[in-house]
Amino acid sequence: MPLAGIALIIIAVAICILVLTLVPTLLTIKRTAASVGELADMVKGELRPTLQELTSVLGELKTVGGGVAEHTDDVRRFMSALGETGGNLHSINRAVGVVSTVVNTSSAWTTGAKVAGKYILEQYLKKRGGM
Repeated sequence: MPLAGIALIIIAVAICILVLTLVPTLLTIKRTAASVGELADMVKGELRPTLQELTSVLGELKTVGGGVAEHTDDVRRFMSALGETGGNLHSINRAVGVVSTVVNTSSAWTTGAKVAGKYILEQYLKKRGGM
């Protein structure tokens, strides 16, 4: 057999091996493409409701955020009023402390004055001979 004939036989065998190898590969690629198509359809079907749900959740979050921003001023005013009330209570407490000190002091002075008055009266009456 001539050299060209052997080369043609080798080429024919190589082409047969190549075809036999490519056929399963092409079938696998075809199945993979079909599977990817099904996956894309499933994702598209699941993605729409998920996106709609996310949109509604974002709307609710905006509403809640707006409500929080609306009431921030109220909370700020409340905290300011609470601070003022605390200051007023502190002032009242100081005033009550001062009055309490004055009352205690005046009570001590009054008691002292009574005792001193009785002593002086007794001494005076003793000198005059009345007792």
